[in-house]
Amino acid sequence: MTKTWEELEQLQPIVLKMLKNSLLKDRVAHAYLFEGMRGTGKKDIGFLLAKSVFCHEPIEGYQPCEACTNCKRINHGNHPDIHLVEPDGLSIKKAQIHALQEEFAKTGVESKKKLYMLVHADKMTTNAANSLLKFLEEPHPGTMAILITEQAQQILPTILSRCQIIGFTPLSPKNLEKKLVQQGVNPQMAPVLASLTNNLDEALEMSHDDWFVQAQKIVVKLYEVLKKNSLEAMVTLQENWFPHFKEKEQVDRGLDLLLLIFKDLLYIQLGKIDHIVTLSESSRLEQYALQTSGRRLTEQMAAILEAKRKLHANMNPQLLMEELVLKLQEGSSLV
Repeated sequence: MTKTWEELEQLQPIVLKMLKNSLLKDRVAHAYLFEGMRGTGKKDIGFLLAKSVFCHEPIEGYQPCEACTNCKRINHGNHPDIHLVEPDGLSIKKAQIHALQEEFAKTGVESKKKLYMLVHADKMTTNAANSLLKFLEEPHPGTMAILITEQAQQILPTILSRCQIIGFTPLSPKNLEKKLVQQGVNPQMAPVLASLTNNLDEALEMSHDDWFVQAQKIVVKLYEVLKKNSLEAMVTLQENWFPHFKEKEQVDRGLDLLLLIFKDLLYIQLGKIDHIVTLSESSRLEQYALQTSGRRLTEQMAAILEAKRKLHANMNPQLLMEELVLKLQEGSSLV
């Protein structure tokens, strides 16, 4: 499904503004490097730029009309002057770059313009990269390149110096939420995932991970027993938390989930209900928010962040959690 200019503008407003200015001023570069995390719209925007350049009647001088033969052929992936190069196996080979050069030595089929897009440009072999470099140093008139990568640091500096580098920012939590729901993730779970990572792949992986689903339940249970006596909280640690959160990374993820609950309580108190991410527990959280103060919540959040710091400084996770639970319970009967 091809994306419109408006849709992609919501995803990457700064990138689209730069491209719009270049198109309007007729200053489109002969080589671009689109760099950023996976799932940030690099390939979609590459095709959008191709349509803008090849479109017979661009709207307002920069937006592809989506109706002309060029726009339609690009959307269907069969425009003769647009070439997509992706890794053949694990890498982009020298032969693929040579085939591209031979293709580009011919005159454009439809016009004098030709465009090629290299996906995962960081996966070029050394020979392929050197061949491409010659191609970039002496571009044919009307030739345009779009290199796409998640790892710009893996690309030859000499190639980077010949491209206009455009950085793609990570998805905002709201955009990531939308993408997750589109991919079939439970709408109640999507906000939590989007709060823990801005990487679409990682979020999708977590959504299918039984360990993560169980972790959420244990964290909610721990929060609930915190309001009871310290003995019950310690028993919950022993029986539920420690058997589940074994690795350091797992404990860190558990602390992140716990922090989200306290953040949600604070949002409820501030009347920012639309900011809540633990949607499955929202009605219970609204009750709990009445039983505490903003100051207390801030102290508890600070204690969790301090526990995360100690975890990274290699403090014993068991001791750390016992200490944290006692801190979180301090004065809880007074609020």
